[in-house]
Amino acid sequence: MTQTFNVTGMSCAHCVNAVQNAVQTVDPEAQVTVDLATGHVDVLSPQPRADLVAAIENAGYGVQPA
Repeated sequence: MTQTFNVTGMSCAHCVNAVQNAVQTVDPEAQVTVDLATGHVDVLSPQPRADLVAAIENAGYGVQPA
């Protein structure tokens, strides 16, 4: 199942990697696609949305409703 997030606070490739790594701490098999320009993050994972949001927020980024 693909879940879409609007992530705030990303400004560079390091931020993209940090968000990808955060999601993959919850689900190592997750497919993560980040659009830095728009802040959209698509995650293909069966994990609960709340767990993915918490991981992204713990990495220092904001998550807005998508």
